Amino acid sequence: MFDAFITGLIMVFQWPAIGFLMLGVFIGIWLGAIPGLGGIIGLVLLLPFTFGMEPVPAFALLLGMYAVTSTSDTIASVMLGIPGTAASQATILDGYPLAQKGQAARAFGAAFTVSAFGGVFGALILAVSLPLILPIILAFNSPELFMLGVLGLAMVGSLSGGSVLKGLAVAAFGILISTIGYAETVAVPRFYFGSDYLIDNLPLIPVVLGLFAIPEVMELAIRNTSISKIPQGQADGGGMVEGVKDAFRHWWLATRCAAIGTYVGMLPGLGAAIVDWVAYGHAVQSAKDKSQFGKGDIRGVIAPEAANNATRGGSLIPTVAFGIPGSLGTAILLGALVIQGLKPGPDMLTTELHITFSMVWSIVIANIVVALLLMLWSKQVAKVAFLPGHMLVPGVILFVFMGAWLGGASLGDWVTVLTMGVVGFIMKRGGWPRPPLILALILGSIMENAFQITVRVHGDFGWLTRPVVLVILALIAITIFLAVRGITTNKPTSDGNEDETAVTSEGTERAPMISLPFSVALLVIFVWSYFESQQWPLAVRQFPITAAVPGAVLVFFALIGDAREYAAVLKRDRGFGPAWARTSEDALLGRATMFFGYMLAMILIMLVIGQKLALPIYIGVYLVRWGNYNWRVALGYAVGGWVLLVGFYDQIMHLFWHQSWIESWLFPLLPDWFPKWLLF
Repeated sequence: MFDAFITGLIMVFQWPAIGFLMLGVFIGIWLGAIPGLGGIIGLVLLLPFTFGMEPVPAFALLLGMYAVTSTSDTIASVMLGIPGTAASQATILDGYPLAQKGQAARAFGAAFTVSAFGGVFGALILAVSLPLILPIILAFNSPELFMLGVLGLAMVGSLSGGSVLKGLAVAAFGILISTIGYAETVAVPRFYFGSDYLIDNLPLIPVVLGLFAIPEVMELAIRNTSISKIPQGQADGGGMVEGVKDAFRHWWLATRCAAIGTYVGMLPGLGAAIVDWVAYGHAVQSAKDKSQFGKGDIRGVIAPEAANNATRGGSLIPTVAFGIPGSLGTAILLGALVIQGLKPGPDMLTTELHITFSMVWSIVIANIVVALLLMLWSKQVAKVAFLPGHMLVPGVILFVFMGAWLGGASLGDWVTVLTMGVVGFIMKRGGWPRPPLILALILGSIMENAFQITVRVHGDFGWLTRPVVLVILALIAITIFLAVRGITTNKPTSDGNEDETAVTSEGTERAPMISLPFSVALLVIFVWSYFESQQWPLAVRQFPITAAVPGAVLVFFALIGDAREYAAVLKRDRGFGPAWARTSEDALLGRATMFFGYMLAMILIMLVIGQKLALPIYIGVYLVRWGNYNWRVALGYAVGGWVLLVGFYDQIMHLFWHQSWIESWLFPLLPDWFPKWLLF
């Protein structure tokens, strides 16, 4: 085994493998940093180039790219409060508040240090654990996988807001949304309202970008502030070196979370989706002082970043050893194994062990290289936190809408972004945490499949007595208990006046006049979905009911709390009119409506003239009309956006564009020599 270990290292450092590894690292940095791209798209794009390549260079390219996206996705999570990929959801809870405090460089220093450590740790644990992993993986069947999903939802619902009831209710809502489209077991469509767009499930990327990106970008636009609420030079303890010191100061936390990432990442289908939340929950529950979590606690960055990088090595174990992909990314890597003529299974642990170890070393080297590169560059990236908000908004909007378009190239993706942007704004202002909805949407289909298999094989309730299930149930109860105790002992207060420099954590804002209508709407949705599902066969309605009934109960009790706060606000402000005026002013509802109007106008204009023209026009109009910049700045910015659309998204990504009204009649009139791809 040791000979194969050394042989694998030597093979990675031979040319051309090392060159392809570095190429993969640079591509991965770019793909991870841009919201909506990520490792999955990178694997899809790079896989065709591996045809005809030798196995070691091929996997050096693929793994070099795939391994580093969970490091570079930290940039969007910290700077914009947008999960760069699904693996960085938990990072936004404390990473973005650190950027708002002017400490983005500190967050980067800690994140990149523990990311390198987690990636190396996970890969080395992969090497050591290969002979020992079979009993671990076989211990998790469908009941355990379903309960592990429930544990992930309990953690994110309990730990990402000021109300456990609201967090868990949002998780139930996300599960309900995940049932849109065809059922897992029977080809019966659910909750699709006759729309072809919804019949194959609601796509994840537009939901994530709308829910997180739009409200945060809107904040910059409406308040005309930079990301940092503290001027440059006045932020204390926010340097890169301080972040590196934080990583070493909390080395034991990083080690524990890297171990969590490795072993949870081994679990097929579920591990990669929940691991950052499990690690974040562990960090909160093991801390003596929990008061700063969600407000810019560096431990809230260290825990998920150490875990999600370690997952890359862990998720590779079932793929290589048993041919069981642990995630969509490893499913594509499984295809790459087959393309290279390699057979997952015992051969990869015996005769082809040197190939397996070359994959391990590719992950190790890629994580070290990307950490060093990003530390060199991140000092400049951190300065973005101090740029005027109006200079960031149009560019981020371009990436958000094009990131959504990458998934299905459908007009429905843009409508989903805008709709979820409205929902995200209401949830943020009403004190409803957003992360539980996203994690539930990711886990929904996986949990439904596991639930259906569990019920069919083990009966209705007998599976609840399985030993591992009982352990997970105990962890769920402990998680909720500790969260309730933590929230009640650190209950947020509000006097109705918002401090411009205050950093509020996810789900802790208080606006009962916004929250109460949202509570009512959720209750109506849960009740309606319950009765709507009664017309379907048992296997089809079972899982929606499993989400709707607990969701309705949770929302009902949350609604009672909102009603009490609503009555207190009416009494304080002496009537509905003054109370609504105050809420509208605090939440900036008028300017928010105008901002949504700008984006709606862009979508309508896109239908007429196409995306390659509508997005640059939006950029120019926004900078002139909203940002009050002169036409030279606006024109330069707009042209830059157009070049990006044509050069990257069209000529490199080869996207399919929506056919506009003007294209349908102007396209045939243009001469043959005119490069039509410049406009349509």
